[in-house]
Amino acid sequence: MKHSARILAFVLILIVFALSATGCGLDGFSGALRSASTGSNAPSGNSASSTSSSTVTIAEAVIFNQNGIKITAKSLDMKDSIFGPEIKMLIENDGEKPVTVQVRDASVNGYMVGTVMSASVTPGKKANQGLTLMKSDLNAAGITTIANVEFRFRIFDSETLDTVLDSDFVKIETSAAEGFTYTYDNSGVQAYNANGVEIVVKGVDEDGSSLGQEVLVYIYNSTNRSITVQTRGESVNGFMVSGLFSCTVAPGKHAVDGITFLNSRLEENGIEKIESIELYFHIFNQDTWTAIADSDPITVQFD
Repeated sequence: MKHSARILAFVLILIVFALSATGCGLDGFSGALRSASTGSNAPSGNSASSTSSSTVTIAEAVIFNQNGIKITAKSLDMKDSIFGPEIKMLIENDGEKPVTVQVRDASVNGYMVGTVMSASVTPGKKANQGLTLMKSDLNAAGITTIANVEFRFRIFDSETLDTVLDSDFVKIETSAAEGFTYTYDNSGVQAYNANGVEIVVKGVDEDGSSLGQEVLVYIYNSTNRSITVQTRGESVNGFMVSGLFSCTVAPGKHAVDGITFLNSRLEENGIEKIESIELYFHIFNQDTWTAIADSDPITVQFD
């Protein structure tokens, strides 16, 4: 019985992590790329601030108050979580139903980042909860100073799992926001630039994932709708090797994500080093699942 309970607890933890993360996310990033031809050996980023990341703070403020649910952002902790910085929140449920609060479509300084947060609060109760901003995604985007964070709350009934509401976007500015310069590095091999979507292949991070080697991709969504970008028809060094890639980008946001080529599949084909890839990108509307476009097939060589 105890063994079964432990297994159930582990499964629930995995579900929480899966539900709370955004569409884009890197398992890890070493910080050193083998660049695509004409590309850069550095990740994208915007860190034009003299403020040290360890001293960045936020002012306490109520950031959501609707349907009997009140959420207050209390502080920004840059060191507490091993996964990344945490925004400490107080969640108060003055409604009549038990609710679970999670976060969707999070971005930092305009870059999509993965998050971890899931808080269940019964009627008349409060909960202290941290919203973790995944360090690996911050590193991939080259973010060393957090100037602002944006996200939406998803609140659902804890018993029926029915969605209560999806909030409007919440924006939290830090003490580094004033005078901060936002820059976005789109250097690399351009794979697609139409319909308000730009996709650039940046380079190979051989040690960036526990699962395999990653080809980093920059995406900019200048449309007014959320999009998801996936890959199709992948090959590596002339061998058909499927990649793992699905990245959701909110309107007006940027993303850096990795196409993961599993070590097991690379080894099956005798590939130690990714020298070239061929693939195309499939882009669709995240909300309606309607196809927006397929890019032309592209071949990219790596230094």
